[in-house]
Amino acid sequence: MEQKDVVIIGGGPAGLAAAVELHKQGIRNMIILEREAMLGGILRQCIHDGFGLGRFGESLSGPEYAQAFIDEVNKREIPYETSATVLSLTADRVVTASTRNGLRQYQAKAVVLAMGCKERSRGALGIPGERPAGVFTAGTAQAYMNLYNRMPGKEVIILGSGDIGMIMARRMTLEGAHVQAVFELMPYPSGLPRNIVQCLNDFDIPLYLSHTIVDIQGKDRVEKAIVAEIGPDRKPIPGTEMEFDVDTILLSVGLIPENELTKQAGIEMDPRTKGAIVYENMETSIPGVFACGNVVQVHDLVDFVSGESELAGAAAASYVQNGPVAEGRVLTVKPGADLGYTLPQRIRLEGVEKSTNVSFRVRRICGRSTILVKSGDTVIARFKRDRLAPGEMEHIALPRVLLDRAPVDEVTIEIEEA
Repeated sequence: MEQKDVVIIGGGPAGLAAAVELHKQGIRNMIILEREAMLGGILRQCIHDGFGLGRFGESLSGPEYAQAFIDEVNKREIPYETSATVLSLTADRVVTASTRNGLRQYQAKAVVLAMGCKERSRGALGIPGERPAGVFTAGTAQAYMNLYNRMPGKEVIILGSGDIGMIMARRMTLEGAHVQAVFELMPYPSGLPRNIVQCLNDFDIPLYLSHTIVDIQGKDRVEKAIVAEIGPDRKPIPGTEMEFDVDTILLSVGLIPENELTKQAGIEMDPRTKGAIVYENMETSIPGVFACGNVVQVHDLVDFVSGESELAGAAAASYVQNGPVAEGRVLTVKPGADLGYTLPQRIRLEGVEKSTNVSFRVRRICGRSTILVKSGDTVIARFKRDRLAPGEMEHIALPRVLLDRAPVDEVTIEIEEA
């Protein structure tokens, strides 16, 4: 069994950023384990631009953004193993991986989980109808086109207004396909506003809110899709059905953190995020195991993934070099009625030097609002926003001095709409 200071599971944007930060903090005895044949993760197939505006001040493609971190990893000579599938992670931080050189085991002082997320499939949705070819997740279609130069189809509809789905509406249109429409179950879009403008409006692709597919027809290949309007009870409204002649259906209906290893290790999970419950420094319920990026919460911008992963990398380095965070008061962070989740879920005051960042998503579109941070009946902080939307992750920084004033060991984030 090889001894490592840190093992990083995942060589996508989260794992790369964590590794670079670990190196900056003086950690040398580490390794990145990546199951694909090369580093970069999902960014390798995201050839559109729009990445890196916050971090690099310029609009990069996904491969360009990833390459900036890969170059940094290579320059610092950080060891990594590709085509390495991690098979197990134990509570005492033993990592077992299948590699090109056979089965390898690592005893790590700290582990960084950076496995990313996966797409929700048709099977998870329970869409009625036949099971013909031509139904793809948006990410699979993206990989076919951008990595393997294969065109998924010509007459297309897309279910779900997630960012990948809207980006693929534009991508397929540019390659000559006819994208007839995008349908969204919810009464609001689930992706970023810029993608609605640049990917749908600019190409005259209609977006139908409160609509879903109620039947798929076709023997060998998709031939028809039946779409209906959805009522407030989330059930199709009879008489609103529309018929579309298509050969391809793309599903962009949500992402799920890839947490099989996390659960296997016995790490405490959050049913809201589908990721690990983490402290202010991205440490999980198992000391010395940290989680970052889309494996802990699904992000809308990779810039936020990198920042969160650098926090996890710095914390893992501190754990190896200085030991665990000192014991002391712990605040539980909870979402109010209009929030889907908050992260971190727990804040150790001894782990906060000046301030700590809290991220969350709202459940509905809110106009001009005040974000209230409450402890019991006491409001300890307020933040103004002109608009809040489910498709955009929000961030607030809570100063240590305000957290010290919390009258009870629980903090709730609420929205007060003007």
